[in-house]
Amino acid sequence: MNNYLKTFLHRGLVFAGFGPIVMAIVYVVLQNTIPDFSLSGTQVCMAIVSTYLLAFLQAGGSVFNQIEHWSPARSIGCHFGLLYVSYVLCYLLNTWIPFQAEVIAVFTAVFVAGYAVVWLTVWLIVRSTGKRLNRMIRR
Repeated sequence: MNNYLKTFLHRGLVFAGFGPIVMAIVYVVLQNTIPDFSLSGTQVCMAIVSTYLLAFLQAGGSVFNQIEHWSPARSIGCHFGLLYVSYVLCYLLNTWIPFQAEVIAVFTAVFVAGYAVVWLTVWLIVRSTGKRLNRMIRR
C-alpha cells in the first residue's frame, strides 16, 4: 500500500473521533442558548457520522502537503478541494446551512478567506523559522 495512503488513513483514524466531540459540544451550547432546542435521532446520527468523516478527511488530507513530487500549488489545491467539498457536504447534509446559492456563496467566501488566513499564517511562521534557523547555522 502506498505510504501516503497509509499516512492518510492513519491520521484520519487517529483524529476522526474529534469531529463528533466538537459536534456534541456545539449541540450542548445550542441546547443551553436556544429555547426548546431539540434534535431527532436521525439528526444526531447524521451529525455523528458526518462530523466523524469530516474530521477523518481533514486530518488525512494533511498528507497532501508531504507528497514531495507535487508542486505546492497542487498540494494546496487538493487539500483545499478536499476540505471545501467535505465541509459543504457536511453542512448541507446536516441542514446547518440551507441549500441556496446565496448561502453557499457566502459560505464559500468565508471558507476561502479562512483558508487563506490559515495558510498565510503557516507560511509566515515557516518562513520566519527557516530564516532564524539559517542564521543560527551560519554562526
